[in-house]
Amino acid sequence: MLRTLSGPAMGSRWTARLDCDAELAATLSDACAASIEAVEHATSNWRALSDLSRLNAAPVGDWVQVPPHLLTVLSKALQIGRTSDGLFDIGVGALVQAWGFGPAQGQADPKAISAHLGKALRSFETLELDLIAGCARKTEPMTIDLSGIAKGYGVDVLAQVLVDHGVKQFLCGLDGELVAKGLRPDGQPWAVALEQPDPTRRTGRSMIELTDRAIATSGSYRHFVDVGKLRVSHTMNPRSGGPAVGALVSVSVLADTCMAADAWATVLMVLGDKAGPDYARAHGLQAIFLAQTGDEITETLTGFAT
Repeated sequence: MLRTLSGPAMGSRWTARLDCDAELAATLSDACAASIEAVEHATSNWRALSDLSRLNAAPVGDWVQVPPHLLTVLSKALQIGRTSDGLFDIGVGALVQAWGFGPAQGQADPKAISAHLGKALRSFETLELDLIAGCARKTEPMTIDLSGIAKGYGVDVLAQVLVDHGVKQFLCGLDGELVAKGLRPDGQPWAVALEQPDPTRRTGRSMIELTDRAIATSGSYRHFVDVGKLRVSHTMNPRSGGPAVGALVSVSVLADTCMAADAWATVLMVLGDKAGPDYARAHGLQAIFLAQTGDEITETLTGFAT
């Protein structure tokens, strides 16, 4: 019997679709809830007592012991930061809050915005990790924000919980991040709906089939704030010190892990509707771009067989 397990996590809900009996479903539900709670406690900017908040509050130069979940996410984030030459940067926490996102909850700070504009971030050069000792330290002041990668990692952790319990066929996810393993019980790939970039309602635009693959979507139409007459999205451009702007409203990236897909979707959103597809082609990224001009939406695909 195909069942759906779910629970609250990271301001949204985690879900898992799989074929199992009631006893295994109860076991898996508890295990998934515990695993995603551990990830959230490690990586949350919203929780004052999270491991990430503890690292953010630590003095510059002090080594801080961090749990494996946080160390794994930080390590991957720094790797993608270096690979993308700063297009992905987890040191955007102060910038995110200046524009009214995250814990700031819509309260933009014009003075803080002015202080950040035009200043490029390169936090992958100023955050150090000791993978053996399980420690991290900042060599310059920064506020780390993992919203562009932590949910994807959370889905990878959910998937591993299911695998560890012997489940070989499932679809699990958290908000717009998903991992598919194997096939549906009917032998077909898992069908995933790609959302129409409409800020007023949630509706599907198209479907994509997944098997042993992860997908993550980043968009400008769901999380935004109004600063004066300007509407800006939550994705920050680390090179400009302000929000990503342009016609690009959604990017979905397919990858081997949801953590990687999540981070690369952020990179491509920052690059925009012109440079984004070129970058994706040059780096072998499988992606679906949606750009909007007026009422017209244009779709661009990279990395798919024609």
